Amino acid sequence: MRISVIGGGTIDEEDTAVAHRVGELLGERGHTLVCGGRTGVMEAACRGAKETGGTTIGILPSTDPNEANAYVDVPIATGIGNARNVLVALNGEGVIAIDGSYGTLSEIAHALDFGRPVAGIASHDVAGVETVETPEAAVKHVENA
Repeated sequence: MRISVIGGGTIDEEDTAVAHRVGELLGERGHTLVCGGRTGVMEAACRGAKETGGTTIGILPSTDPNEANAYVDVPIATGIGNARNVLVALNGEGVIAIDGSYGTLSEIAHALDFGRPVAGIASHDVAGVETVETPEAAVKHVENA
């Protein structure tokens, strides 16, 4: 299963640990992680996935695939800026949101519009998002939806 992990580009240690654990779980369970390919939640989740043998895809806003974080296996340069948020949401069969601001909120909205299950950890509390407390619960939600 491809699962999109979305969230803040600048995060604290707690959210870094949560995103890393989400990535570990996805890698352990054989899922492919899709993200925006840059820093913060994206980098921590990719690192966790890579450490457990997972595959990572980064859908970048820029035209330069070299801007992806070091844990992205497949960087996809789009050159479309934040419009790439639609592609991040579309390319996961489920979405896990961690922290985040307006960009994350837009990805949540697109995911819900596409009918994707969305789990949120310390993220936006909006209708359609399953608010969970742990990485395990987030992964379980998108796997079972």
